[in-house]
Amino acid sequence: MSTILLSVDNDESRAKSQAESLTRLDFDPESTHVRLFHVFTDNPSGASVTQVGSVRRAKEILENAGYAVSLEGQSGEPAEEILAAAEEHDVDAISIAGRKRSPTGKALFGSVTQEVFLNTDLPVLLTSASKTE
Repeated sequence: MSTILLSVDNDESRAKSQAESLTRLDFDPESTHVRLFHVFTDNPSGASVTQVGSVRRAKEILENAGYAVSLEGQSGEPAEEILAAAEEHDVDAISIAGRKRSPTGKALFGSVTQEVFLNTDLPVLLTSASKTE
């Protein structure tokens, strides 16, 4: 069985694009497990991953396509937590959505996508930041 770590942020449109992109690839839903992963960077109220709209939307799309889906939420720095989860769960690939940022914006604020991509030997499935709604 293959395992894909699909990391989503709070943006429901990006999460929808990621889930739909995964369903269009040549993975067999019956032999692929999707770990739907969300990193809380600020969670003073202690929200659960099941309360995040983007997680619920991606889960719905993936389950409707026949994938086994599990949910996980962590708090911390997104890139670090994504890489740690990928290693902990021995996943076969990481799925992440890019955001449109200028080179200056990336330099000032960092890029989770870039950090994940540069710090793993795993295949990284990058979904476009374009909105599908």
